[in-house]
Amino acid sequence: MLRSQFFDRTCAAHAFSRHLRLLFRGDPLRLGRASRPETLQEYPAIEYENFPKPPDWEQKTEWVRARLRYPDIYGYPDHPRFVNRDGSPFAGYWTMDYPRSDRHLLAGIRRLTRIDTRSIEQVVTLDGTDDVYNWPVLYGVEVGHWQLRDEDAKQLREYLLRGGFFMCDDFHGTAPYRGVPEWEIFTESMSKVFPDRKIEDIPDNDPIFHTLFDLQDRFQVPGAQFFDTGITYEAGDTGKVPHWRCIRDDKGRIMVAICHNMDLGDAWEWADDPRYAEKWASLAYRIAANYFVYDLTH
Repeated sequence: MLRSQFFDRTCAAHAFSRHLRLLFRGDPLRLGRASRPETLQEYPAIEYENFPKPPDWEQKTEWVRARLRYPDIYGYPDHPRFVNRDGSPFAGYWTMDYPRSDRHLLAGIRRLTRIDTRSIEQVVTLDGTDDVYNWPVLYGVEVGHWQLRDEDAKQLREYLLRGGFFMCDDFHGTAPYRGVPEWEIFTESMSKVFPDRKIEDIPDNDPIFHTLFDLQDRFQVPGAQFFDTGITYEAGDTGKVPHWRCIRDDKGRIMVAICHNMDLGDAWEWADDPRYAEKWASLAYRIAANYFVYDLTH
C-alpha cells in the first residue's frame, strides 16, 4: 500500500537542510556537488564494460545514491591476488552489478518519489578527504567480502555519526560457504566502525518499513543465480531466511541498514528482464524508496 503518492518537495527541502546541519555540524555542506556530474568518475567492473550513460546524465539535480568503493579480502585495490579473464586487474567486489543496477535503481526512484534524483551513480572512496560527506546515502554491495582498514572504519563511523546513511546488501549465510564466512567477514569490519553498537533486527512496525510504502509483509529477494538454479537463496541452509537488520544512533535512528540473505542489487539490475519475477523487483524498489525517504526525513 502506498502511503503517499509523491514525496513532497517541501519535505525534501527540509530533509536536505537537515543534512546540511548534521553532516557538517554547522560547516557549509557542498551539497551542490550532488548536482555536478563533472564529479563523476567511472571504474572498471566485474560484470560490465563501457556501459552506456543515461542520455540526461549531465543534468543537475539535488540527490543521488552513492556506491562505496572498498578494499576487499582478495587484495583490491592495492594488491589484488588475481586478474580478470582478459588479464586486466581485478575490479573489486564493490563493483558487483555496477553500474547497471545503480542506473536502473535511480530511474525507479525518480518514478516512485519526487526526490530530484540524478540518473547516474556516484562512486565514493573512504580516502580521508571530505568528499564522502557530500553524499548523504552510501550503498555497499557484497560486504561479505569487504575488508575495511582502521582508517576506513574511522571515516565511515564519522560519516554515520554526522547523519549519513549506509545501506548494504548481497551477502549470505552465517556458516562458511565455499570457504568464505560472509557474515563473519562483514561483522569483523563493521565492529571496527562501531565496536560499541549492536546489530539488531528491524521490527515490522518500524517507520522505515512504512515511510512511503507499507511493507509489513516481506520476502526473500533472490539474485540472478535463480535463472540457472531455480533457487532463491545462496550460501546453503543458513542463507535461506532473509534478515532485515540495522545499527541505530543514540536517538534510535537507523544509520546502517543491513540486507542479509537477499540480493536487492540483482533485483534492480535485472528488473527489465522478463525472467526476473515482478514481485521481487517491486519489493526491491519499494525497500529502496522507503529507506531513502526514511533517511531524508529522520
